[in-house]
Amino acid sequence: MKNANVALLQLCSGDQVRDNLAQIEQQIKQLNAGVKLVMTPENALLFANAAAYREHAERQGDGPLQQAVREMARRYGVWLLVGSMPLISREDPQRITTSSLLFDDQGEIRARYDKMHMFDVDINDMHAHYRESDTYQHGQQLTVVDTPVGRLGMTICYDLRFPGLYQALRAQGAELISIPAAFTRLTGEAHWEILLRARAIENQCVILAPAQVGRHGATRRTWGHSMAVDGWGNVLVENADRVSALKVRVDIGALKTIRAQMPVMQHNRFQPSLIAPVEPSSSHKE
Repeated sequence: MKNANVALLQLCSGDQVRDNLAQIEQQIKQLNAGVKLVMTPENALLFANAAAYREHAERQGDGPLQQAVREMARRYGVWLLVGSMPLISREDPQRITTSSLLFDDQGEIRARYDKMHMFDVDINDMHAHYRESDTYQHGQQLTVVDTPVGRLGMTICYDLRFPGLYQALRAQGAELISIPAAFTRLTGEAHWEILLRARAIENQCVILAPAQVGRHGATRRTWGHSMAVDGWGNVLVENADRVSALKVRVDIGALKTIRAQMPVMQHNRFQPSLIAPVEPSSSHKE
């Protein structure tokens, strides 16, 4: 897609940081010059165990993982979203969060979002028990930020199941919403597309969902199917199971028509209250 302005990287990340970074860079190298915003999935830089996440956790703005991403954003002149990585908690330096970071094309951090909803579930797959809260502290702030493509609300994976968060992001002016994910194969096959399309329709936002795919260690398998969905609920592009970039042209102008013809925000009798103070956002003008 020659006129694409967004790329969703579908990865099969593992426990070797260097290999994961190389996989990301290889996909970015193959993008056309028009791409301005690149998004990676959840666990993009490290897909491992609790001990490894704690070992590699960094303070915001400092550390080799962030430095590598910063240099990549500068080198290729793109805004680059890290779907998630372990960071030192903003509230408690003894704890860590699983966080999404947005770097601009100069390598500066423009926004941070700490995952709010922890994936603490039992599933009938090889891994069986998932307990993110054993490792991570849940986030407490909404994040909405201006990008070259539109105003972006940031979420991560399991957040997708909680529509109130997305209503709050729309209320704060979100036009795009990122949902970097590592959905399990079992839950992904059952619910991934349905939930993505529902969040797009309910909030009249473009949903951008880069995903992990394949095997990650002995027991983890992810669904893939990275996807972009427009504000009417149409699937614009989808990557079922390839480890490759998915390119899409995002047109924010089309949202204005949808929102004008069906003004659901004004009609909503249960207006969303903010979950927490909004993360300070930065403006970008081309």
